[in-house]
Amino acid sequence: MPTFLLKSTYTAEGFAGLIRDGGTKRAEVVRALVENGGGEMTSIHFAFGAEDTYVLCDLPDHQAAAALAVAVGAAGGLRVQVVPLLSPDEVDEAVKMAPGYAPPGR
Repeated sequence: MPTFLLKSTYTAEGFAGLIRDGGTKRAEVVRALVENGGGEMTSIHFAFGAEDTYVLCDLPDHQAAAALAVAVGAAGGLRVQVVPLLSPDEVDEAVKMAPGYAPPGR
């Protein structure tokens, strides 16, 4: 299964919910969401910075990742960004497939 990094930023409403629910309950909700989408959550981390949470998970495909992002975004409370991740082996395969490219001006 492809691996994804889900980065999210809470809204004021989302922070209010986090204060009510706590981090453990939110992690359980995220795990259930990923599993209901046919995936598996590897880890979830709360952070201080550009994003408030980072979720590492495997999902069946890009459509499942998009469905998850749409569901979270439509529910409100946070904005989510989905980042597809590649393993070192996948990068090895990709560089073998690299088409020829000439930069502008050449």
